[in-house]
Amino acid sequence: MGIKLGKVAKAAKKYEHILVIMRHAKAEPFGGDKPDRERELTDKGLKQAKIVGKGLESLNLVPERISCSTAVRTRQTLDRMLKIFGDDPIVDYRVSLYDGGVQSVFDELSHTKSKDRVFMIVGHEPTVSISAQWLASADSDAERLDLLNLGLSPASIVILGSNKPFAEWQVHSGDVLAVINVKDFD
Repeated sequence: MGIKLGKVAKAAKKYEHILVIMRHAKAEPFGGDKPDRERELTDKGLKQAKIVGKGLESLNLVPERISCSTAVRTRQTLDRMLKIFGDDPIVDYRVSLYDGGVQSVFDELSHTKSKDRVFMIVGHEPTVSISAQWLASADSDAERLDLLNLGLSPASIVILGSNKPFAEWQVHSGDVLAVINVKDFD
């Protein structure tokens, strides 16, 4: 089952606010000589981040605002995408997105200005997939929700839409428009 990116772009146009939740790209294995926060992207991860950035651009979903974990691998993921997005997105780096769990995602939403149409969060598993599940409305496609139960692979994104300003998003506020693996952008 392939993702029809044209349909995703068309569906996103129907919503005033779009949230893109992303797991960082492929990183060095856990348990090496570096602390977890300092693990870097692999060469594959650097390529994945670039592909996702170009994919979001092709969907006309370049974010106005981005909140990113302070871990090295998330920062490197975002740095690669910013080369495509340019200087326009406002970026906030948050320690809480590394170790704060689902509440950190809700905190970020509550501080996002209503004028922002596309907001992106770059974080870690399991927080990113669990947050997307909590935010997903009951009207969201069951198959997409099942994908979230499996967790997100590196460089995967979830796109949610709502007509409510981000600060008003609560549990079950957004429709899941797509769960996209980096390979879907190729």
